[in-house]
Amino acid sequence: MKRDHASEPQPLALDEAAIDAARQHTGDGAVTPAYGPWRDNIVELLNAALATEITCVLRYRRHHFTADGVSSPAIAAEFLVHADEELAHADRLAARIVQLGGKPDLRPETLPKRSHAAYDESATLKAQIESNLVAERVAVETYRQMIALIGDKDPTTRRLLEDILAEEERHADELHNWMTR
Repeated sequence: MKRDHASEPQPLALDEAAIDAARQHTGDGAVTPAYGPWRDNIVELLNAALATEITCVLRYRRHHFTADGVSSPAIAAEFLVHADEELAHADRLAARIVQLGGKPDLRPETLPKRSHAAYDESATLKAQIESNLVAERVAVETYRQMIALIGDKDPTTRRLLEDILAEEERHADELHNWMTR
């Protein structure tokens, strides 16, 4: 049987030129030249996610304090748990932005424009749950798309986003379950 040498796997080898480049510009911290032209785009995506998480923190906290009805104490408590988890996401995103040499954009006046999710002042418990479910579904979709866009360009950021995505999916499932009770 004749072997096709073109289809044989190439041996695994490190890129020595990239390793040499990593020895330069130590002032860039963890950001090596291998991040290439995508670093600024990734920081921009992360800042949009940061704005979304901050908006979600504010919405969940408002709903925590204004939830009203027979089921409201238990659900209001969960709104606060979700708010705290969204704040943790925001902190992780801001830390990664800094690690990539960017600046976290925390300007309150531009949050509504930069956020993928909306702030909400719903008065009824059902409307609050639905508003948060919509926001979680938007977060799930935006994180899914960000993960696909980043791919292997930045594995550390991709893993961070995958961790956050898993929590957003859990939030959406919980909210969906409350809607169907």
